[in-house]
Amino acid sequence: MKIQAAVARAGAIVDIETCELSAPQQSEVLVRLEACGICHTDLLAMGGQLGTPLPAVLGHEGVGIVEALGDGVSGFSVGDRVLISFGACGGCRACREAAPAYCSSALAMNFVGRRLDGSAPMSLGRTPITSHYFAQSSFATHTIASTHNMVRLDKDLPAELMAPLACGVQTGMSAVLNVLQPSRADRVAIFGCGTVGLAAIMAAAIAGCREIIAVDLNPVRTELAMELGATASIVTRDIDLAEELKKHGALNGALDATGSIPLIETAFRALAQRGQLVCAGVSPPGRNLSIPPRELVFGGRALRGTVEGDANPKTFIPRMIEYYRAGRLPLEKLVRTYPFTSVNQALADLSTGAAIKPVLMMSDENTH
Repeated sequence: MKIQAAVARAGAIVDIETCELSAPQQSEVLVRLEACGICHTDLLAMGGQLGTPLPAVLGHEGVGIVEALGDGVSGFSVGDRVLISFGACGGCRACREAAPAYCSSALAMNFVGRRLDGSAPMSLGRTPITSHYFAQSSFATHTIASTHNMVRLDKDLPAELMAPLACGVQTGMSAVLNVLQPSRADRVAIFGCGTVGLAAIMAAAIAGCREIIAVDLNPVRTELAMELGATASIVTRDIDLAEELKKHGALNGALDATGSIPLIETAFRALAQRGQLVCAGVSPPGRNLSIPPRELVFGGRALRGTVEGDANPKTFIPRMIEYYRAGRLPLEKLVRTYPFTSVNQALADLSTGAAIKPVLMMSDENTH
């Protein structure tokens, strides 16, 4: 079938073009898309930092309606409304242990943008292009998506607010609730107040942490963090961050969503004994941390990374939806919607920080 898709090329050029979409294969479905969030990972892929071959149809936070089933699909039917999360094979040890973020085929399935057999669902001018990015490529009117990390959505849930649960919000919330696992007595700090960081702050508030410190360069972002549950904020511009953190006391937990080497090192030094720092931001290639091993040993401190907050979308997305329905996850404060035809403006606004979480609407209705 012929579809419209946003095709990214070298030089950060994105054009909406007519592509050919093949039929779904084993464990895949055809989805007519309603919305798709835009993530910093999409910007990294466009910039060549993830090894994603261009031209490519990106997008990995899709919401839509199932229109056709491939062979072997169970648990989904034509007409189901779904949220599509990251790609995973469903059969390796990590997937069997409900840790799909660490799937043995994760890099190939998410960044290479082809099926594991090398085929691609979309073609442009009869030439296959990268179009199975994160096992979905949802910057399009229709796509072929894997069902392994797909979740059904009720009809009343707003597509534009559900889309970020597939990656950005899921990463921040799960990194706190499933990795840091703070107690009500804990003091935590979140470094970087984009989608991931603000989701982490909402998660820390849900966990009932006694102190939640939001750290960012942008005072507008830290003000929003305070609305979302932070108890204190630090604007890092022109200050000694280490000294500011000392005023609050040692941290029991911290999450870095920036990938900034100086921030990560500062956050680690601010940990209390047995404190844990979780890194969710992607640092530039070739950069290394300077962490004294003695601090790990004698302080019992921990430093670890996380992909997608270690989340299993099949179970964690429904949990986030429960928080949303209970009024504990005000996603509308993060999201700005754009018509699909304004994809370049949405990408630019994410890049400059003018929007926290841009979401493309495949219909021009209800955009703002």
